[in-house]
Amino acid sequence: MTTAREIMSPGADCVRTDQTAADAAELMTELGVGALPICGKDNKLKGVVTDRDLVVKVLGPGRDPATFPAGSLNQAEAVTIGADDSTEEVLETMSRHQVRRLPVIDGDQLVGMVAVADVARSLPHPETGRLVEALSAD
Repeated sequence: MTTAREIMSPGADCVRTDQTAADAAELMTELGVGALPICGKDNKLKGVVTDRDLVVKVLGPGRDPATFPAGSLNQAEAVTIGADDSTEEVLETMSRHQVRRLPVIDGDQLVGMVAVADVARSLPHPETGRLVEALSAD
């Protein structure tokens, strides 16, 4: 059984809830990623911000990214996957929640991120097709 830990990108950097949307965008640019975990002062995962979130929630409505709190971009509850969960569980979680990236946690510690591309590389072709179909559905 292949696990999330085996296919994830390890060591996810966080944007903090007390930082700004501009800080999140700068960190995404620096790291070359399209999503970042949002962590609180307690270092606990609060959510995930995507490049799309920055456009739709900050730039599109004309808000100032230099003053808009990154903590206001998180979801009600972060969707995560356990480090030792199977890739099948990763696939099911992504499909069920319609997300393309998942923070990977070990206990209460963020240890990495797993993206659709990571899952696609590890799954047989029919399962990869199911994932793409599920994420592309309206």
